[in-house]
Amino acid sequence: MTGPHSPPEPAPAAGDRPRAGTGSATGPAVGLFDSGLGGLSVLRALRALAPGLPVHYHADQARVPWGPRPVIELRGYCAAISAALQAQGCGTLVLACNTASAAALHWLRAQQPGTPFVGMEPAIKPAAQRSRSGIVGLLATPATLAGELLAQTRARYAPELQILSDPCTGLVDAIEARDEAAVAALLAGIVPPMVRAGADVLVLGCTHYPFALDTIRALAGPRVEVIDPAPAVAAQVLRVLPATQRAALAEAAPCAPRLSTSGDVTLFATRARALLGLAPQAALEVSARDWAGQPPASSATPGASSAPARAASPPPD
Repeated sequence: MTGPHSPPEPAPAAGDRPRAGTGSATGPAVGLFDSGLGGLSVLRALRALAPGLPVHYHADQARVPWGPRPVIELRGYCAAISAALQAQGCGTLVLACNTASAAALHWLRAQQPGTPFVGMEPAIKPAAQRSRSGIVGLLATPATLAGELLAQTRARYAPELQILSDPCTGLVDAIEARDEAAVAALLAGIVPPMVRAGADVLVLGCTHYPFALDTIRALAGPRVEVIDPAPAVAAQVLRVLPATQRAALAEAAPCAPRLSTSGDVTLFATRARALLGLAPQAALEVSARDWAGQPPASSATPGASSAPARAASPPPD
């Protein structure tokens, strides 16, 4: 699945071959990935619709944020992570990242036309339908704002719409760190100017931003609608599943997600548990994987072996 401008895909390590539990009686697992915590907003929405769907979520926190990185580099990351998730037994792949979708969604589909890839499309169409002023604010990343996906969506659905965009420099880092004061300070310089300029709809163009939704709504005021695309993307994931798999999900018991990260396993487990709303005693499987880089033969990170680490009751964040 490599292209002429992407690095070679790493061969799956011995511990990365398909394992029992990756799929279930409901069918193959769905693989989701992002640079960090942001794509958990899509996973959260997917679990709300189909709690029995087996999923594997990967966070490439060793390279977060992805927003400022060039397209060629991002395609290499996406190709390597997609291959690794497929080696884990995932059938449908979700680019739970606006930056990755802008850089690699169409490219991955062309590389593997038989694989269902679902990505994040900027919610310009619903924003145009709901805006009364004809002015919309778009909170995104540099790669998303410069990507062809946004330009195509705008040209197709809302060529007359006035879009006030902001690359939200530093916001992903602040959300990853769960630094609420920094998040509020950054958004205070982004949201109110859009509203004063006439925006009556705000579009969240990065999967990290729903985790700052309360702050964004407070700054925007009650007359401004904020669109979080995660629920619509989760619904699309279910639509692309085989009909037999969708039918089986109706009777499936809830199952815990499998998570992996190229960053700190314990810290990621703690924050993922909080963002997904999981109880402290709930089972959560988190492993260390650096699929976008060189797969580590060993690591000093707790639980970083071919066997997944169990994050049972992580310390408070």
